[in-house]
Amino acid sequence: MSQINSKIATTQLLLALMVTIALLLAPKAFAAAPGITGPTFNLTAQPAFITQPDGATIYSWGYGCTGNQPGFLPANMNGATCSSMQVPGPTLIVSEGDTVTIHLTNNLPTAAGNTSILFPGFNVNASTGAGTYAGLLAREAVPGGTVTYTFTADSPGTRSYYSGTQGDLQVEMGMYGAIIVLPKTVPANCDTGLADSNKKAQAFWGEKDFRLAHAAFDHAKSCYDREYLFQFSEIDPVIHRQAEEQVQAKASCTAGTAGCSLNVATEPYHPTYFMINGRSMPDDMDPNYAPMYPHQPYNGNPHMHPGEQVLLRIVGQGRWQHPFHEHANHVRVLARDGNMILSATDPNSLAGPLMFTTTTTPGMAMDGIFYYTGKGLNWDMYGHNLGSSDPGAVVPCNPDDNGYNTGDPTAINYFEWCQDHNKPMEAAPFGDVAGGGPVTLPDPNLFTNGAWYGGSPYLGPNATTRAVGSTGTTPPAGTIANAPTGESGFAFMWHSHNEREITTNNIFPGGMMMMMLVDSREFQIDESN
Repeated sequence: MSQINSKIATTQLLLALMVTIALLLAPKAFAAAPGITGPTFNLTAQPAFITQPDGATIYSWGYGCTGNQPGFLPANMNGATCSSMQVPGPTLIVSEGDTVTIHLTNNLPTAAGNTSILFPGFNVNASTGAGTYAGLLAREAVPGGTVTYTFTADSPGTRSYYSGTQGDLQVEMGMYGAIIVLPKTVPANCDTGLADSNKKAQAFWGEKDFRLAHAAFDHAKSCYDREYLFQFSEIDPVIHRQAEEQVQAKASCTAGTAGCSLNVATEPYHPTYFMINGRSMPDDMDPNYAPMYPHQPYNGNPHMHPGEQVLLRIVGQGRWQHPFHEHANHVRVLARDGNMILSATDPNSLAGPLMFTTTTTPGMAMDGIFYYTGKGLNWDMYGHNLGSSDPGAVVPCNPDDNGYNTGDPTAINYFEWCQDHNKPMEAAPFGDVAGGGPVTLPDPNLFTNGAWYGGSPYLGPNATTRAVGSTGTTPPAGTIANAPTGESGFAFMWHSHNEREITTNNIFPGGMMMMMLVDSREFQIDESN
């Protein structure tokens, strides 16, 4: 299928989905790149059950915190916890140049045997004392034992970590996570120009800063305004069920004795659960650290304003590739596995591709920039009407050298694409918007539905009322999640392009799917939970 046809087909899918998922979705979005801070981490490998939207509880293994509660980032987030085990494991946040130390204690069932962690991209040293074993790929912790890994975080970026012991089973069971290395030096331009204007705009409207840093790398082209971490993985419940049954059958066995081991068949492989940060849709759109997911603390729910540079930290976990498609724009790849992709002839220029789908290979991580501006809509997405008394209707649009309204970060239409300013969309508008455009919108009750739909093709305060009028038909959003006088912005579906992966146990919709929300500047994006 061509990219254009794929876009059309998926857009049609989005409209159909809105009716289906209207009662499933929460009205607020929370996301960021939460994790625990080092440079010393105490992790435990331990079993627990994780949940799926179909009501299933899946026996799993994972990494968690033991002995103490670490520090958490972003600092503005509330309710942060690190349980004894979580899937994915805690995101480890360190700074470039840190000497990182990880103490791993093996609290897996005795029959599960040894366990370990690999840290691709780093030169790792491991302890060789009592309670450890020289494994094939990494120094392992025996049941009840502890192994210590040390390495220098010598370059920034996003990377994965995962079990180096019987990976076909232990990684499948949930033993993986992400490492974020923050740059030692933030380029000066990340606090000037448009980068500074975006922060001034957020501050003017009362928003907090949830970034881990101002740049992804020690490079002037890696500045960003928001960031999100997405880890893609899958589950074959048959494997997990076999592991659970064999562990129960050998609960009293002694490590190292004959028969005190698992013999779980990991082939043929038929996953039926597909996850983003350990959750499937719609669970992945609930807040971070939501109490109903004690062992799945991280969500996946991007939220942004027009013009903001959004850093996407993307990690492929599990065993399958996952072709993930971000609607509304391509993703400019900055780096893979912590290595920036720069021009061979000009190291100041990015050379990473623009990706229609950010296909993830197991174990591979990438960093990329995404943004949305409204350019190309061919109508004024703020619905300006110069004859209106609405406060958002009479603002000017003075284009900068790139055509965007960036002169005043306090303006409601900051970062508007000025070529479409005051360009009507509707030929026969219902409400207080300019007429004369090429389109007549249908009755919103017939058009679409869902808690993420604002009832309007416009951004800004009272966008729904301006679109349909104060006496017009109340959009469905006004009866589900959003008052007609409020504003819920634009919703774009981000999802796997493998159709099976947008199901949960073969039921659609589910799996690797989320909603990306774009809101006007005066709408506060609060990621503090």
